[in-house]
Amino acid sequence: MTFSFSSRVLGTLLLIFSVSILSAQQIPSSSYQDLDYRMIGPFRASRTVGGVGIPSQPNVFFMGVNNGGVWKTDDYGRTWNPIFDDAPTGSVGDIAVSESNPDIIYVGSGEGLHRPDLGVGDGIFKSVNGGDTWEHVGLEDVQQVGRLIVHPTNPDIVIVAGLGHPYGPNEQRGVFKTIDGGKTWKKVLYINDNTGAIQVEFDPNNPEILFADMWEHQEGPWENAAFSGPNSGLYKSTDGGETWRPLTKGLPGADEGLGRIGVGIAPSNSNIMFATVDARQNGGIYKSTDAGESWELIHEDRRLWGRGGDFAEIKIHPKNPERIYVANIASYTSADGGKTWSSLKGAPGGDDYHRIWINPINPDIMLFVADQGAVITVNAGRTWSSWYNQPTTQLYHVTTDNAFPYWVYGGQQESGAIGIASRGNGGQISFREFMGVGADEYAYVAPDPKDPDIIYGGRVTRFNKRTGQSSNVGPEALRSGDYRFVRTMPLLYHPADDNMLLFGTNVLWKTMNGGNSWEIISPDLTYEQPEVPASVGRYKTKEMETMARRGVIYAVGPSPLDVNTIWAGTDDGRVHVTKNGGKEWLEVTPPSMSTWDKVSQIDASHFDPSTAYIAINAIRKDDMKPYVYRTRDSGKTWTLVTKGMNPNGPVNVIREDPKQKGLLYAGTEREVYFSIDDGENWQSLRNNMPATSIRDLVIHEDDLVVGTHGRSIWILDNVSPLRELAKAGKSAAYLYSPSDTYRVRWNMFSDTPLPPEEPTGENPPDGAILDFQLNEEVEHVKLEILDSEGNVIRTYARDDEPEKIDTTALPHPTYWIKPQQSLGTSTGHHRFIWDLRHEPPKGSQREFSIAAVYKKTPSGPRGPFVHPGTYAVRLTVDGVSQEKPIQIILDPRVEITQEALRLQTELSMQCYKGYHDLEEIKEAIDSNSSAPESQMVLRGTGAVGDPDTMYGSIRHVDPSRETLVGLQEKFLFMLNLLQAADVQPTTQTIDAVSTLEETLDALKIRWESLK
Repeated sequence: MTFSFSSRVLGTLLLIFSVSILSAQQIPSSSYQDLDYRMIGPFRASRTVGGVGIPSQPNVFFMGVNNGGVWKTDDYGRTWNPIFDDAPTGSVGDIAVSESNPDIIYVGSGEGLHRPDLGVGDGIFKSVNGGDTWEHVGLEDVQQVGRLIVHPTNPDIVIVAGLGHPYGPNEQRGVFKTIDGGKTWKKVLYINDNTGAIQVEFDPNNPEILFADMWEHQEGPWENAAFSGPNSGLYKSTDGGETWRPLTKGLPGADEGLGRIGVGIAPSNSNIMFATVDARQNGGIYKSTDAGESWELIHEDRRLWGRGGDFAEIKIHPKNPERIYVANIASYTSADGGKTWSSLKGAPGGDDYHRIWINPINPDIMLFVADQGAVITVNAGRTWSSWYNQPTTQLYHVTTDNAFPYWVYGGQQESGAIGIASRGNGGQISFREFMGVGADEYAYVAPDPKDPDIIYGGRVTRFNKRTGQSSNVGPEALRSGDYRFVRTMPLLYHPADDNMLLFGTNVLWKTMNGGNSWEIISPDLTYEQPEVPASVGRYKTKEMETMARRGVIYAVGPSPLDVNTIWAGTDDGRVHVTKNGGKEWLEVTPPSMSTWDKVSQIDASHFDPSTAYIAINAIRKDDMKPYVYRTRDSGKTWTLVTKGMNPNGPVNVIREDPKQKGLLYAGTEREVYFSIDDGENWQSLRNNMPATSIRDLVIHEDDLVVGTHGRSIWILDNVSPLRELAKAGKSAAYLYSPSDTYRVRWNMFSDTPLPPEEPTGENPPDGAILDFQLNEEVEHVKLEILDSEGNVIRTYARDDEPEKIDTTALPHPTYWIKPQQSLGTSTGHHRFIWDLRHEPPKGSQREFSIAAVYKKTPSGPRGPFVHPGTYAVRLTVDGVSQEKPIQIILDPRVEITQEALRLQTELSMQCYKGYHDLEEIKEAIDSNSSAPESQMVLRGTGAVGDPDTMYGSIRHVDPSRETLVGLQEKFLFMLNLLQAADVQPTTQTIDAVSTLEETLDALKIRWESLK
């Protein structure tokens, strides 16, 4: 998919999205071009507010995820695919498809919700080819789009409900209209710079009639702060949106605390309307029978309309005006015009529904979008599609354990804390490698460094993976009400002490015994009376100047070098450090910070105890700029280090690479960045990732683990090239130092494979990652693997003919056959995977490939695994060579003695060598065009039969009747048998190899007699 911009806005968008970045880059992006992330899941969906279908194509739907982009299904929700991943934002508020031309799609970015945790966007985007490419078409500063509708017969006419900045006043809010497909926009309904539009709808039978809900509401700088004004209300236009008038008869007003209204119009009779009305007094479900001119309260049950700031969706059946649907914590339906209601969908506790779309042609087909993604029914709600097929998980923080393969943990919005393995045993990461871990949705998760089966999370629970049991081990004093906490509180082990678990509220807690007892090691580190930021604007009151403390410790950064050094940052804008384990704390807040600059993350240096980095997110003060501060003198002075970052992207996390001094990583509301000069210059490391909110980063050994708030978890395997970028540009070619590599067996077909439609995460590469840099175009590139004695055991050359396997005769799909790699010769970074094996058996691809594929070997017979130990990688470019060592480590889960492992290797190599001894004889016969018939009989036909019986018996064939090809087949059989698992070879296996060796000796004697 490509992404294009109109020339009209090109200059503005380049300024916003790229110019500032490109101007600061010191390293060309080609130097890390092959560093691709893999998405590991989970596939349990998260908060989604945009959703629409195509009436004439009932199998096709679109959903807009709050920080996950736009997705499309063409199979009623069985599978979903992203179609917006090249866009500069992942925050989506609404999607609209033209009824008259479904190839025309509009997206309103910015999730269109007011809540403690939200994302903003970049205006309106348009596609004219069904989502293959997108163009930005204006309203850059609206930040949040509540609703977007397209004229039913003219796709150039679009109406947008612009909610505006969620944390401050701005002018680009209200109702906007375009009549030229987004080239120009006209603000057609505006009240003031604090009142936005949250919904706009056409009369289904007359597009000249429109309704709009204006909502005066603003989120505040501290958690759960929300301010409302007197200008909310419902408006109507009868001239296509050019002019508007308020509808007030029968509805609550400002005196009753009117808030958000949601309206639904009966397609079968436009005079009938229903509304959810949020108000302090007289809130409820309202009905109008005169096209909105007057209203009557018909139901007051808060389950239908409560939490109006989150939910205000009401829809009427296209053919039956008595059938109504409401989306709230659960979804409800009425069959008698709103008199009585019953639950339609919603797990115990609810699923938090935001949007309903009903197919007007076949109303039994409906799309519901909720805090668990999008689900579709084709039978009026009797059954629904799954939301376990959408990798749109919203993580708050992520962490990893010390297991192998390592697991990644985090709190998932609306769904509780989760864990997922970084590698699956079946060649992919499926539902088998996913689990809940007993903590709440906003939780930090802290695996015990000493026992990865013990997981701490939240406020604080201890979860045992072995038993599935969870217990509360948090400080008892939390129940006293004397301590403050918000949704997400830091919980982490001290990297310099595997027994010390730290937990932040408004004070810092410590336990040394797994939560059996707790100690407070800090005073209240927040402001006693923080100043009210200017962003509060006209909502500031006298009471705010003396309100009770609200801040908490939001970030904790213990030093990996010194157990007594701990940094702490608060969400109200303070930074402290202790150097004696909490006995004394020194405030070291950067002077340029102000109150309610949230310290979202602190990272203490791995190289210098006086160095630390802080990430400041000021979005709650209506400030979208990035802030990263660095200190090298324990906080006495701070330097702002954000050069090269997008100026419209708050920073959520900063991390220092634990192995390379000066290499930093940062996660913003848009993408991942890195710096190789300690933050002086930054450049994007987005690469193949979609734009989304990056909430946390973890460097686990050589991997960069990324926790997103809308696109699940991604891993960048082996960041070693970034650690050596400064060295890579000094010669024509550079071989990066390979990382230690675990020898893990590829067992994709240990079980019946999952259907291709089943969503799965991607495993790491099956082998060693080899990286090299070419600083100019070259002709010849060769990679060789050498053993400890300097013998070449594997060669990859640029001019090699790629392996080809004829799969036309196979009865099943061949998706397990992996595409061939090729060595690049172009300028830039290149990544190649060595499968940790010797060369494939010579000639086997030609004669035995089909048999091997039937045996479910990934790409035909393969050479044996190399024995764990030290090897060398040699890169030769246009005749010039360089070498680097590489360490191969046995899978840590394997339980085998060194003697047994050595025996397995020796027997495997005997079979491997025996096969090639026979291959030499076979080639000698084949090269002699006049070979006598007796030699051809010795050679054998090499015919391929049933793979389960083709090898025959190893013992019950007379050696005098054995053929070259037949014996080769048996050697390959035993080689595959030995290589199937890391286990002690059985007695019968040892005897079988010995028998083959005896037969080989006898066959060699026969060959000598026939020469």
